[in-house]
Amino acid sequence: MPAPERITVAMDEDTFKMFKKMQAELGISQSELVREALRFYGKHRTLFESIEDRKVYTHAEMLRLGEHVIMDIDHWLLFLKFVDTHPDKEQFWELNKTISAAHAEQFKHQYFRVEAVLKRLEACNFFALTPVSKNEYTLVLSSDILKHFVKTMLEETLTGMGFRVELKEDLAKLRLKVLGEG
Repeated sequence: MPAPERITVAMDEDTFKMFKKMQAELGISQSELVREALRFYGKHRTLFESIEDRKVYTHAEMLRLGEHVIMDIDHWLLFLKFVDTHPDKEQFWELNKTISAAHAEQFKHQYFRVEAVLKRLEACNFFALTPVSKNEYTLVLSSDILKHFVKTMLEETLTGMGFRVELKEDLAKLRLKVLGEG
């Protein structure tokens, strides 16, 4: 039998801690842990590549951090309708811009590109995303009341990240074009 191939792997601190913890829990060598992980990934690779599973991963990530909630869409739309008729609605929209600016700062430090931001927001069920080209996207909205909220959030967030974008409204859609960075 030929000698096994040897490789060197570099890991960041968090990944290495997880690796050592898994190794200790399973009571196996580093090499065996890597082999098992590769076998598992190879056997279940399609699970990790499906769109729905990426959404589940995104949901789990956002919920784990405790910064997001799951809400019934009817309740969400009710809140937006209430805001739209409230006498202090302009205050809401100003605060929404502040929150969007904070998201921009967070995403910028995570080196998110426009498509990554859109996919994350799609996972929140704000819209269904359809890429049109490398720099153009169609966002299909489930309700007209969402249009102003999503448009404001995207303009503030993406501009705050340093992207120049153009957003056009259709009846039940937003069309987003990335014009450039900085």
